[in-house]
Amino acid sequence: MDFQTVVFPCQRSADQDAATPAHHPVVVVGAGPVGLSLAIDLAQRGQAVVLLDDDDRLSSGSRAICFAKRTLEIFDRLGCGAPMVSKGVSWQVGRVYFGSEQVYQFDLQPEPGHERPAFINLQQYYVEGHLVERAQQLPLLDLRWKHALKGITQSDDKVTLTVNTPEGDYAITAGHVVACDGSRSPTRGLLGLESKGVTFKDRFLIADVTMKADFPPERRFWFNPPFHPEHSVLLHRQPDSQWRIDFQLGWQADPEVERQPERIRPRVQALLGPGVQFEITWASVYTFSCLRMEKFRHGRVLFAGDSAHGVSPFGARGANSGVQDADNLGWKLHAVLQGHAPDALLSTYASERGAAADENILNSTRATDFITPKSTASRLFRDAVLSLAREHAFARSLVNSGRLSVPAVLTDSPLNTPDVDSFKGQLVPGAVAADAPVSASNGAPWLLQHLHGNGFTLLLWSDDAAHDATLNAAAQAVTPTQLLRIGQAALQDPQGLLQQRYDAQPGTAYLLRPDQHICARWREPTPAAVQAALRRALAHPANG
Repeated sequence: MDFQTVVFPCQRSADQDAATPAHHPVVVVGAGPVGLSLAIDLAQRGQAVVLLDDDDRLSSGSRAICFAKRTLEIFDRLGCGAPMVSKGVSWQVGRVYFGSEQVYQFDLQPEPGHERPAFINLQQYYVEGHLVERAQQLPLLDLRWKHALKGITQSDDKVTLTVNTPEGDYAITAGHVVACDGSRSPTRGLLGLESKGVTFKDRFLIADVTMKADFPPERRFWFNPPFHPEHSVLLHRQPDSQWRIDFQLGWQADPEVERQPERIRPRVQALLGPGVQFEITWASVYTFSCLRMEKFRHGRVLFAGDSAHGVSPFGARGANSGVQDADNLGWKLHAVLQGHAPDALLSTYASERGAAADENILNSTRATDFITPKSTASRLFRDAVLSLAREHAFARSLVNSGRLSVPAVLTDSPLNTPDVDSFKGQLVPGAVAADAPVSASNGAPWLLQHLHGNGFTLLLWSDDAAHDATLNAAAQAVTPTQLLRIGQAALQDPQGLLQQRYDAQPGTAYLLRPDQHICARWREPTPAAVQAALRRALAHPANG
């Protein structure tokens, strides 16, 4: 499949010929990275899902290109991480320049013992393409191209959708609808909802260029470089000898003029030098906003990705946070549909990912204010910080060229069981499980490869088979739970990294949600404690 040129056929659905509207448990609107991820997740769990998209092509140009380690781990669970990492450009080092001099560099993954790199750069159409290939392998996933949402209403027991196709309109109903249809979300508009926030008065040019260059696979960010004075420039290497360059233009720039090749070429040539040959393959001029909906859940309709929240591109927080929305919502929808959890669990999607969106917007806003100072005093402060950062480590923490995406730590989630024991380290309830190499009888050499995501996981450092069986039986009485024993049983910790990262001792246990977030941990768990933690993680009433 040529992801840049493929056109998907609009196929007639049996729903178009039904005498009464067909009913589906879940309908997802929008086949971008977020909608595809959610639909694949649900289908892998055994849920039938309809995915509607108003187009018949993948995205054009690079668009979202930086995909973080956590997102790659989610793609692994969805069955398509390996081809993305194989195609993408892996990187972990970033360099910051002030003028023509390097101020400092940073390493996003300084420790060994992780399967996936800190980031890959990969054009969005490749990510979407690999997700589509995976979607096509799943019989429970009905992907409908050129089926556009035209109308939506809801009642207490269902959502009714009007879908437009080249052959005319038809109606279906759904138990739940998830809008993953982008920043201009038609779903949001049809329901009379809105996102609120701040639009920043600046313009940036994206130029995708093809060239042969010996720049290493690093993130490079320039403040006030001699080749583009008074502005900033960001450079990323992509596959296929392509490079992504973001030029700050200023608010007064004319978008129509600046996207013309005769305006782009001198800017790129000044960056690369007079002897470098290149070809412009795609360009766009954009402004950006930091916006969010007040609530991500409205009855039976939920919002994810850019339809729910939007940030500036600095820090790679858009697509990464959207895929993590899907990761959070998929298991919760499945649990509710299976009858393992009450409807209240879906509301925790809105609260948990709302908190994550607030964190992303805060970081994105601070980065934008630093990159594009709006007053003389702000610019003087920024330039002073950059000058000091050459020699002083304290100043480097103040430099903000875009705090790069990290997984949200759901510290305040009501699904967490508070610690009753003392632990060291960062793997608190609400954090994402850390990967590490393992030795396993089935040959899978990484911990996260053993967390299949179809249910909860009880991770135990124990060789007491009878006690562990009692804990497992208690967990299974609440919800499907996988038991993983670290030690002389199925999984071994050959380098001791699991023990180190989880601060584990004999008897230690961690309870992991299906999205691999930690929801409880103990030094010596009891069956009653495990059951209570599972019930809490599924939003069951405390006295239920």
